Amino acid sequence: MDEVVMDQIMYVVHQVVSWIASVAIIFGGVVPYIPQYRDIRRTQNAEGFSTYVCLVLLVANILRILFRFGRYFETPLLWQSIIMIITMLIMLNLCTSVRMVTELNTKRRSFTDFDWSHFWFWSHFVDYLQCVLAFTVLATYVTYLLLDSVLFVESLGFLAVFTEAMLGTPQLYCNYQNKSTEGMSIKMVLMWTSGDTFKTGYFLLTQAPMQFWICGLLQVCVDFTILFQVYYYSLYPQKPISHTTHTTSAKAL
Repeated sequence: MDEVVMDQIMYVVHQVVSWIASVAIIFGGVVPYIPQYRDIRRTQNAEGFSTYVCLVLLVANILRILFRFGRYFETPLLWQSIIMIITMLIMLNLCTSVRMVTELNTKRRSFTDFDWSHFWFWSHFVDYLQCVLAFTVLATYVTYLLLDSVLFVESLGFLAVFTEAMLGTPQLYCNYQNKSTEGMSIKMVLMWTSGDTFKTGYFLLTQAPMQFWICGLLQVCVDFTILFQVYYYSLYPQKPISHTTHTTSAKAL
């Protein structure tokens, strides 16, 4: 009798832990962007945050959703991708609005100009939506044609998680160009690090596809490199290098 009760208790505990882990996976990736969003709203300055982080996450999560059509993975990871896409669009909307206010005399640029020198630095949020929609339609069409190919499906999964693993590199480069981490939310990076560490552990425990946990480890390494930048530039502050606005306004969510 005692064994039956103990088994029931362990089952309930396991279900509760699984539920908490699933919720953490779904919404945990969004949390780091809350302090960054608030900082941008408060200062009305988005130059310290690289909008290429949003690009990386949008591409990675769209590809991950398509990968699920070829190879099943945990449902919480699917919802994580959906929530992250919505979050990155919200971040882009804010950054675009702030930039429009601070750059009143700058010539307006749009996605339909097809000017690659200003790629991902357009004047209106709708241009970003057009780009994301165009990429989604193209990627979906290619996936539909090649879904029966095991090589394509596995390559798609690797590309999705590898792109996400490169999430911090735009911010890393932005900090290097600015010779400073000013304007970047340190809380965001700390949450990236803890979240990516938890996520990688989740991949290992749930036996997710190998691409997931390998790239998760790479993502954690990038996070720690950005934290080192915070430490280094605080000890050895340097005069920022002058560069064009569209380069500096480039973690990623």
